[in-house]
Amino acid sequence: MNAALRDSYRLCARVARQHGKTYAAAARLLPAHARRHVFAVYAFCRLADDIVDSHVDVPLEQRAAALQAFGDRFRTDLGAGRSADAAIAAVVATVIETGIDPDCFERFLRSMAMDLTTPTYSTWRDLCVYMDGSAAVIGEMMLPVLGAFDPAALEPARDLGIAFQFTNFLRDVGEDLDRGRVYLPQEDLQRFGADPWARRVTPEWRELMRFEIARTREIYAAADRGIGMLPSRSARCVTTARVLYSRILARIEAADYDVFSRRARVHAAQKSAVAIATLLKPIRRPHAPTTPA
Repeated sequence: MNAALRDSYRLCARVARQHGKTYAAAARLLPAHARRHVFAVYAFCRLADDIVDSHVDVPLEQRAAALQAFGDRFRTDLGAGRSADAAIAAVVATVIETGIDPDCFERFLRSMAMDLTTPTYSTWRDLCVYMDGSAAVIGEMMLPVLGAFDPAALEPARDLGIAFQFTNFLRDVGEDLDRGRVYLPQEDLQRFGADPWARRVTPEWRELMRFEIARTREIYAAADRGIGMLPSRSARCVTTARVLYSRILARIEAADYDVFSRRARVHAAQKSAVAIATLLKPIRRPHAPTTPA
């Protein structure tokens, strides 16, 4: 690996550690070669997301053009097999080395573009179209990085990506309102008579959040069946991330579903404790099907 590529991976690691502290804590359980690939994928997603979200004072047309230019640069550099861009160089190297399907990045970028024009989603099904590219696809990207090649691992990986993102949506309702977006399905808001724009915890809001948290836990449970399909160190990494992220739901409950005045967090000491506990636990492997004698 040349010096420029090594610096690119270091940049991606800094982005991940600054903005994705839970992912970074879990990634410490991976071997170094896999960890740098995780950080590269994370950095790509973060940089695209920042183009959409971090410059809300920039006209929409300019943000759309910047996102298009970012995607075009990635496509061109991936086609060339190398990049001179400080961050994209590592992503290109990771895609080539691990064999991530480039279409995953296309789907991700399409969902990022949706954030520029789609502030709400009418139904859960509509939201899942968005999350296919913004969340489920991240699980797909991670499979070759983590050394999972069993086709049966695909759907659990997608489920885990969706569970992670919907947990974020529940945690970040207030922040998303500041951006003019609501990621909770409108059909659910209407069903429970809940109004996020009021930014108040009402009986209706509590019922809505109980419903959404229960839904998210069901998705986590569906994802769990894939963890045993991963190599041991990857399984421990994913287990750590899964435990930590799912604890955010408990923090929301403990705050009486107030996601407007505070952000539900899992503290650093707890992250370390979960990582250590995960190292000490055996990995549950799926039972192999029995065949008649």
